[in-house]
Amino acid sequence: MPQLQVGDAAPDFTLSDQDGQAVSLSSLRGKNVVIFFYPKALTPGCTTQACELRDAAPGLAGQNTVVLGMSPDRAELQKRFDDKHSLGYPLLADTDHAVAEAYGVWGEKVNYGKKYMGIIRSAFVIDASGNIAATFYKVSPKDTVPKATKALAALS
Repeated sequence: MPQLQVGDAAPDFTLSDQDGQAVSLSSLRGKNVVIFFYPKALTPGCTTQACELRDAAPGLAGQNTVVLGMSPDRAELQKRFDDKHSLGYPLLADTDHAVAEAYGVWGEKVNYGKKYMGIIRSAFVIDASGNIAATFYKVSPKDTVPKATKALAALS
């Protein structure tokens, strides 16, 4: 799967969030966006990543930035994830992984010797014009916020 590069137009999408509301990337023009793709709601690494972004969200909002989480989980599981951890930002249900494919984060993974297709944990900073400002493929859950914050500072 080809990876996006800094300066590329961010692939647009419209997906339902955990509350059944449609969220379109194009509707967020004029704001910076941090999108993080995670493999599975309510798992340890994904919870760490999501909670760190929850904790950083107020500061990011002060930088004209919106946080979006995305996984192939159904909206009902995304809702349980949000309710359990009070995340407070849209968790998008990319159930057919079409958006993950467009962003180059759907690929082969190996767990205990078993190969399967899934989300490669990644994050992106999209500038207010809708272009990719930073890419973080195979990002660690604990590195997402520091890397995104640094990329956003460079946009200021």
